Amino acid sequence: MEQNVSDERADVVDHGENTGLCRLPDEVVLALADIGEVAREGLLALSVTAGLAVLGEMMEAERTVLCGPRDAKDPARGHTRGGTTATSVVLGGRRFAIRRPRVAAADGSCEPQLESFVVASSQDLLTQVAMERMLVGVSARKYRRANEPMGHEIAESASGESKSSVSRRFVSGTRAALAGLLGRDLSTVEVAVLMVDGVDFANETCVVAMIITTDGTKIPVGLRHGDTENKTLVTAMLADLVDRGLDYSGGLLVVIDGAKALASAIKATFGDLALIARCQLHKQRNVEGHLPKAERPRVRRRLGEAFNHPDPDQGLAAARRLATEIEGTFPDAAGSIREGLTEMFTVRRLGVTGSLLRTLMSTNPIESMISIARTTTSNVKRWRDAEMRRRWCAAGMLEAEKSFRRVKGYRQMPALVTQLRAHAAAVTPTCDTGKEPIAA
Repeated sequence: MEQNVSDERADVVDHGENTGLCRLPDEVVLALADIGEVAREGLLALSVTAGLAVLGEMMEAERTVLCGPRDAKDPARGHTRGGTTATSVVLGGRRFAIRRPRVAAADGSCEPQLESFVVASSQDLLTQVAMERMLVGVSARKYRRANEPMGHEIAESASGESKSSVSRRFVSGTRAALAGLLGRDLSTVEVAVLMVDGVDFANETCVVAMIITTDGTKIPVGLRHGDTENKTLVTAMLADLVDRGLDYSGGLLVVIDGAKALASAIKATFGDLALIARCQLHKQRNVEGHLPKAERPRVRRRLGEAFNHPDPDQGLAAARRLATEIEGTFPDAAGSIREGLTEMFTVRRLGVTGSLLRTLMSTNPIESMISIARTTTSNVKRWRDAEMRRRWCAAGMLEAEKSFRRVKGYRQMPALVTQLRAHAAAVTPTCDTGKEPIAA
C-alpha cells in the first residue's frame, strides 16, 4: 500500500510537469495524492474522510471561540482547553471513532458540550437509517451489506453495523413510533371522518383508526391489540382519541367494516353525533358467504344496483325486496342483508356524490394502510409478544402515511362538513333548529 501511494504521488508530480502546468507546492501534491487514494475506494469513502476532517475543524473552531487562541493568555476567559477524549460520531449510516476536543469551565464547574459534536453524534441519525431500511425489507443480518461500499480501511474503522446493534436501534425506533402514534394531539385537527377497522396483523387482531380532516388529509391515529374485535377493545381506543382532543361536537361520519362490536362502541362513545356508514364491499362479501356459488353473481348484481341507486330511499327499498325474495331459500343471506342495512346508505343521505362517495362507501383507505404495514414485516420470522406486534404495526402505519395523498374527491369535503354540522345541530338538545336529523 505504501509503495502504491508513493507511486501515485510521483504520478501527480510528473503529471503537473509533463502537462506544462505550474508546479504545485509539495504539501498540496501530497494532499492530493492522499485524497486520490481514498477516492479510489469510492465516493462515500471520500465523503467520510472529508466529513471527519471538516467536523474536526468545526469542533476545534468552536473550542477556539470558547477558549480563545491556543497559548493566548486571557485571565477573563470563561473556558479553558482540556485536551481530547475518545468518542464517536455518525456518518454514512455508520459510527466512526474520533478524538473530541474538550472544553472546561474556568472555575471547573462543568464541561460544556460542543454543539457541532452533539449534532454529529446523535443516535437518532442511526436509528432513522435502521428504521427506514428494515421497514423496506432489509433484515438486521443484511444491514451491513446494504451500506454503500467505502473501502476496506475505512469500513474497518466503522461500527454500529452488527445485527444486535441494528436490532436495538430498530426496537428503540419502533417504540418511539408507537408512542408518537398513540400520543398525537388531535385538539388542533378538524376531523370530518373517522375510519375504524379490525384487521389481522401477524395472526392476531389489531383495531386501527384513521381520521380524514376537513380538507381531505388522512392521518393514522389509533391502534389497539387484542384477542378479538370486541366492544371493550374498541371503546378503549375511541375513548383515548377523545382524551387526546378529538372534537366530534360538529358531527362525525364513522366508516366501519360492519362489525357489531365497532358499531356498538361508536354509539356508546359518540352517541347521536356520530353517523355510521358501513363498508359496501364487506357487506357484499358477507352476504355471498351465505350463498352457493351459482347464486352469488345474481345477488351481487342486485345488491350493487341497490347500493348505487342515486335515491337512497329507493335503494334501501330495493335491498329489502331482495332480502324478502331470497329469505325462503337462503335465510342466512337474507338476514345478512338486513343487518345494519340503513347504514349502507348514510353517505348518500349526506348528499355526497362522485369520487368522494366512492371513497367513503368502503374502508379501502384504512385497509390500504394496513396492507402497506403488513409488507414491512416480510422478514420477521418470530413474533415474540403483543408489544412487538404493536411496535411493528405502528411503524408500518407511519411508513404508509409517508405515501398518503388527500382522499379522492376532497373538494367535496366542505359540503360534507356542512351536512354533518346540520345533523349535529339537529340532534343536540340545546340547539332546537327545527331540522330533522339525518337517518343512519
